[in-house]
Amino acid sequence: MAKALDGKIALITGASRGIGRAVALRYAQEGAHVILVAKTVASLEEVDDEIQALGGSATLVPMDLRDFDKIDQMGQALYDRFGKLDILVGNAGFLGDITPMAHLKVKMWNQVMDINVTANWRLIRSMEPLLKLSDAGRAIFLSSGTTKGPRAFWAAYAVSKAALENMVQTWAMELGKTKIKANLIDPGATRTRMRSQAYPGEDPQTLKEPEVLTDMFVELASPECEKQGEVVRYSE
Repeated sequence: MAKALDGKIALITGASRGIGRAVALRYAQEGAHVILVAKTVASLEEVDDEIQALGGSATLVPMDLRDFDKIDQMGQALYDRFGKLDILVGNAGFLGDITPMAHLKVKMWNQVMDINVTANWRLIRSMEPLLKLSDAGRAIFLSSGTTKGPRAFWAAYAVSKAALENMVQTWAMELGKTKIKANLIDPGATRTRMRSQAYPGEDPQTLKEPEVLTDMFVELASPECEKQGEVVRYSE
């Protein structure tokens, strides 16, 4: 039986845990070779072990996405090894402090913007040529419910996700008649470490597992997907 992503090359940031890990495992199950990007080597190796147990294959890229030049270097390395990229998943994100806007520290603001916005722009800049070499390049980025309207105290995070949405949708408009489709997913309330940081008093058992979202990621990664520049929000 043919697998949905058989033979595809998929790059996933923030792949060592949470939604990124779940997507990596699902893509591997669907036949993709997954390129896993995260800061911690040990965590990446754990995901790699799980993928191998499923009969899949992965390439591990330990990287801090704030080291922007390494994103360009990764793009060149992917071209040299694979000659293309079929799927880009910009999943890595950073919450920062939940605090009044005027109280946010400059260092914290910069870190949130670096990871949630600038790193994804650098990924777009570096990976677009590789996605154009695919028969059906697909890019998926993680948005948030904070983009539905202003939300007090969410400070840099809410601003960064609004900027990300606008950036990806602008890029999608520019892609024109290329074969690349770029979209975003708002995962809603999900059992992740970031969610527990944002809502420390919440019972995580009341939230869906990240694995529940993976059908959405497969759909947006498939060659048959015709969505372009959309924010696909999870609904029960």
